[in-house]
Amino acid sequence: MEILQLAFMQRALLAAVLVGITAPAVGIYLVQRRQALMGDGIGHVAMTGVGLGFLLNSSPVWMATAVAVVGSVAMELIRAYGKTRGDLALALLFYGGMAGGVLLINLSPTGSNANLSSYLFGSLSTVSTEDITAIGVLAAFVVLVTVGLRRQLFAVSQDEEFARVTGLPVRALNLLIAVTAAVTVTVAMRVVGLLLVSALMVVPVAAAQQLSKSFRATFVLAVVTGITVTLAGTVTSYYQDVPPGATIVLYAIGVFVLFTLLATPLAKRRARAAGAGAESCDAPVPATRRPTDDVKV
Repeated sequence: MEILQLAFMQRALLAAVLVGITAPAVGIYLVQRRQALMGDGIGHVAMTGVGLGFLLNSSPVWMATAVAVVGSVAMELIRAYGKTRGDLALALLFYGGMAGGVLLINLSPTGSNANLSSYLFGSLSTVSTEDITAIGVLAAFVVLVTVGLRRQLFAVSQDEEFARVTGLPVRALNLLIAVTAAVTVTVAMRVVGLLLVSALMVVPVAAAQQLSKSFRATFVLAVVTGITVTLAGTVTSYYQDVPPGATIVLYAIGVFVLFTLLATPLAKRRARAAGAGAESCDAPVPATRRPTDDVKV
């Protein structure tokens, strides 16, 4: 295929796969915590890091990661302790991050509106080898945290008080979720863009929840959905010359609509199966068979 022979598309497709894995892997915990828009706020703050990277002539990805991590920790502390004026503080943080990024990029001798647009909405042709290295390292960290600590993170996301009673370090785990979300935003910004990354963290998870009933099944289906829509959006962007971030998000929304349409008949089938199972449990067991004969290991 022609698309696989181009070096910049090879890098773009690899970045798309990594983004498709990491964004839903973190997003499932944010959805459980009812913080679906946290990724959007981190994206605003990360803009300051991008602008600082251009101004200091350093890697915008790594600089955005550092600033996003600091911003995410500040958000979590505001959420935990700023009960009365927390919403105002978060608003100032979000708007200040975006304004700082725009200002710093324009002050940089190498920055321009084209650079700004590529980070806001994603760009296939600007994904460099250095970006792939940074994205790969950051994605490995995200996967290690979200998979390796899935039981602890799920417990904290479901019920903080119960998790605290069981002895889990709730504050540390909350901060870890925030930091992981910040890292995910910087992983995804080269493909999806800072303004749309939150959708990729949330929509595949919401779509998977339409069909799956367990956390594990939702996690796997969300990641599969994320990989599918990022690859499809990247390929479509190349052939149709459309923005990759917007295309990926629209594909994700399309999958959500499809799964929603499939959810109703699937729920009815499960209800009929459950009803049939209940009736069979009430039936007398034949004397020649034991109840354990039908159990499959």
